[in-house]
Amino acid sequence: MFHSATVKLTAWYLLILMSISLIFSFTIYNVATGEVRNRLDAFSDSIEQPGVGPNPMGQNPRLFSAFRQDQRATAEHNLFMTLLYVNILILLGGGVLSYLLARRTLRQIEEAHEAQSRFTSDVSHELRTPLAAMRAELEVALRDKKLGKADMRELLESNLEEVDKLTMLSKTLLQLSKLDHASLELETLDLAVIAQEVAQRYDKNANRITISTPAKPLLVRINKASVEELLTIFIDNALKYSPAGSKITIKLSRSGGKHALFEIVNSGKGITPADLPHIFDRFYRADLSRTTHGTGLGLSLAKKIVEMADGELTVSSAPDQNTTFRVFLPIVKNTQA
Repeated sequence: MFHSATVKLTAWYLLILMSISLIFSFTIYNVATGEVRNRLDAFSDSIEQPGVGPNPMGQNPRLFSAFRQDQRATAEHNLFMTLLYVNILILLGGGVLSYLLARRTLRQIEEAHEAQSRFTSDVSHELRTPLAAMRAELEVALRDKKLGKADMRELLESNLEEVDKLTMLSKTLLQLSKLDHASLELETLDLAVIAQEVAQRYDKNANRITISTPAKPLLVRINKASVEELLTIFIDNALKYSPAGSKITIKLSRSGGKHALFEIVNSGKGITPADLPHIFDRFYRADLSRTTHGTGLGLSLAKKIVEMADGELTVSSAPDQNTTFRVFLPIVKNTQA
């Protein structure tokens, strides 16, 4: 589809370019040949006047007239061939440039279309899995005539888990959709204060999460709900993918005097080099985490939030080593010290 669109767009670009070139060439040809004709006529008139000067063709006016026609025809022919060669070069060079421009114009649309197709396919798969599980459990329960209260309760709890998955999936998809098409209201916030508030929701007694903050505020300009969601994603992932009882370390600091740095470190199985470049892709989940609950959208949402705040998100990890996520957000200028 996009190959055909590229060819058509190239043809339109080339048609416009050649139309301009031909009009310009036609104008130049008419103006130039008219000028040559006028000059030859003026020259002819001047030398034919008595006492002006000798006739270069002697006393034979027919011979001079033929000479004049020959010069005019030669000039017109040379000009025509020059313009023809120029237009051929424009056609060839313009064709290549038009194709490159068409590819560049459509590349982003093609990438967006491919991303949307993958996204739709992934969403379909993610929705189909819990629905299929619920359907299978319900069909088995309906066939079991001896289904007791305990079995029914277990069935309902299992279905409720699947409903929770679907709810979480739809909520995250809605958030991503809003970030893709909405402009968020920004305000100046202390990143350290928000990080402490979010950490306390998960670990009120600070048994697992250790957080260190600088003495001076880390003021950043960002949407409050978005930064809370951002920190929630990283803390939730750190707790989810690290051994029970292991420590989660959060450190907030200044980086280079221009950025606030949020750094979170957790132990666990780590991330393989093959998975590392893809963990921010939508619906991507590494093999080590396939058995855990999740939609594979959390880190993608986190990356989108950081990008909208003109920040940077990095990760470093290796199998059986600590995993470290770092978020760099621009500090409000008048707070730098």
